[in-house]
Amino acid sequence: MGRREKTAVITDAAISLEEERRYRTIRYVLMMSVRGALVILLGILVMADVPYLWLWLVFGVAGMAILPWLAVLLANDRLVKRPGTFFHRQRRAETLPAPDRPMIDSELGPYAWQD
Repeated sequence: MGRREKTAVITDAAISLEEERRYRTIRYVLMMSVRGALVILLGILVMADVPYLWLWLVFGVAGMAILPWLAVLLANDRLVKRPGTFFHRQRRAETLPAPDRPMIDSELGPYAWQD
């Protein structure tokens, strides 16, 4: 019952622009929600006068500075078509067929290879 089934993809087409925009919006809102929760948590820690408050404040302020930057970068970035498809479809170099005539050896004389 709790098992998720994979859906088969028939085409190589990218997801629609509306779906991609919705996904990026949700990701941005979630990251900004984490930042809001971090602000509230730091306020509670300041009021509670916890030990090593200076360390908590350093990590909290660093997180509040990095999260908006990261959220904007990820929200404005286009999604990958399908993660991992490049590695599964890597082309390998083909082996060249043997030539129909013998190869010329550069160390032999000009007509030595015809013998």
